[in-house]
Amino acid sequence: MIVCIAEKPSVGRDIAKILGADRSCGGYMEGNGYQVTWTFGHLCGLLDPQEYTEQWKRWNMSQLPMIPARFGIKVMEDEGVRKQFETIKKLFSEADEIINCGDAGQEGELIQRWVMQKAGVKCPVKRLWISSLTEESIKEGFQKLKDQSEYQHLYEAGLCRAIGDWMLGMNATRAYTLRYREQNSKQVLSVGRVQTPTLALIVARDREIERFVPRKYWEVKTEYRNTTFSALVKKEDDENPIGIDPIKSVEEGQRLIEAIRQEPFKIVSIEKKKGSEAPPRLFDLTSLQVECNKKFNLSADSTLKIIQSLYEKKVTTYPRVDTTFLSDDLYPKCQGILRGIEGYFREQINPLWNGKPLIKSKKVFDSKKVTDHHAIIPTGQQPNNLTEEERRVYNLVALRFIGVFYPDCQISTTTVMGEVNNPLTPDEPIPFRCTGKQILSPGWRVLYDKEQNEQKEQKEQTEDTGDEQKTLPDFKKGESGAHQPQLVEKETTPPKHYTEATLLRAMETAGKTVEDEDLRDAMKENGIGRPSTRAAIIEKLFQRQYIKRLRKSVVATPIGIDLINKVHYPLLKSAELTGRWEKKLREIEHGEYKAQQFIDELKTMTQDVVLDVKTDKTGMLCPVCRQGRIIRGNKAYGCSRWREGCTYRDPIQTSLS
Repeated sequence: MIVCIAEKPSVGRDIAKILGADRSCGGYMEGNGYQVTWTFGHLCGLLDPQEYTEQWKRWNMSQLPMIPARFGIKVMEDEGVRKQFETIKKLFSEADEIINCGDAGQEGELIQRWVMQKAGVKCPVKRLWISSLTEESIKEGFQKLKDQSEYQHLYEAGLCRAIGDWMLGMNATRAYTLRYREQNSKQVLSVGRVQTPTLALIVARDREIERFVPRKYWEVKTEYRNTTFSALVKKEDDENPIGIDPIKSVEEGQRLIEAIRQEPFKIVSIEKKKGSEAPPRLFDLTSLQVECNKKFNLSADSTLKIIQSLYEKKVTTYPRVDTTFLSDDLYPKCQGILRGIEGYFREQINPLWNGKPLIKSKKVFDSKKVTDHHAIIPTGQQPNNLTEEERRVYNLVALRFIGVFYPDCQISTTTVMGEVNNPLTPDEPIPFRCTGKQILSPGWRVLYDKEQNEQKEQKEQTEDTGDEQKTLPDFKKGESGAHQPQLVEKETTPPKHYTEATLLRAMETAGKTVEDEDLRDAMKENGIGRPSTRAAIIEKLFQRQYIKRLRKSVVATPIGIDLINKVHYPLLKSAELTGRWEKKLREIEHGEYKAQQFIDELKTMTQDVVLDVKTDKTGMLCPVCRQGRIIRGNKAYGCSRWREGCTYRDPIQTSLS
């Protein structure tokens, strides 16, 4: 008998139907030589501390760090889970072969492997690896089964992630709670490998906003032929700066305006460049969560649940992906996918049937950019019986997919340079610039409504001009005439609070602000968390009341700020350093880094974190003056009464220094 094990009952029943296993038997389906069973997500997990030794049951600083000689797994404490596990164990014991039909990802591999280990599987195991749950995809997957050993590195990466989260989370949480929580308080100070640097990002942004001091500055603009030109300002980092010196006061600016008011404005150059804009990239999970937060104000967790539901309804492909590309072998199938959804998007798809092959762009189809799964796209199944939220998210995915087969948007950018003589500095005329953009052929833009186009075009206007004109008058080089100069007073603005959309991007790029998509792709390996876990991390921070929503913004609470203030160990709150650990996990997945080396590094880091907390003197009574309290600097402790003359200073003597 061949036993198949899926990750959810609904998926198991879909597989059973295709295999002909049509008899329902408590906890599994049977028929045609197959038994198809399922888990309920995590049936098994790592042991709790007290299950290794009774000494770890009580929270005691002397027992830290807790590092088991060998990590063990257990069946979760739930009556329904235990009953299903016993069913699975019995089926496995009688199986000739097992087919792992778990979710095709790191976590899915780990879930099923743990169940097999706990059940003591001894027969051969094959792996089903599919990107959608359509009948065609499942049948194709069963024809291409691989030996489970080919996914050993994937399992090791998942195991290292679980062990790392356990080891660091358990030890750091206990250490910080025991050392820093208020007396008689029962609050747990939860510290984690991903959640703490994410919280630190939010706290740092909030502090930056709180400490921001606005600064006034002035811009010189002039209107010529109903077109606004902006004066160029010298920049210190330019090798050959061109323009006026930054204006330091309104009086200085007004003197300049009055000096040039009667001087003619002259057009000195006109440059036109034709270019093109490719359609928006296909969605990976993070970019879909970002878009849904911007458009529909959906949380990252809500978007993940919706796209997971669409996957299980067979209308979209596997969602927990971090690539925006499709493999080249998918190109021949795309016409069939479009035909399948044509009834719902006839107006958008009809222009593609123009007698020519579908466009195949390297920005869409590139097998080198696809590993286990491709970008999220429709499967071609008709999207029936969707909720309103599911329909909105599905439409985003479908429209993005249709758009990549449309031609590029053709644009023309015109840059006009002018100048005005400056009587205050006769040898240095003031250069002005204006830039305008014109859409020559909309291409893919016709898919999106007018409001979206206008918003995008306004955002794309250059900061030099500040105007939102798309088309400029027909200027001639050498022409001149009267103009109306003006001094515009402006004020620097603080950075914006994170939204869930911008926080997801910050997690993806380890806190770096990156707009360019190609650069963002390159930084994904160093992002904190995985696409599939980031939503859960953000939700956990909300649940623990470390962050809260302020309209669309995400801000830290006093509890969250206090926790970050108490975390001194750099790796625990640095997005960049944590991102490097994420990169190592990806390298383990691809067989480029040893799992044991990662675990050894984790043990060292855990020991350092606990030592850092144990040796921290913050808050203790000053041993010199016996009045102040010890406060911590970057490299040393000192007395809080140093202004009153206390001389206590003690270098930080830990492995960190």
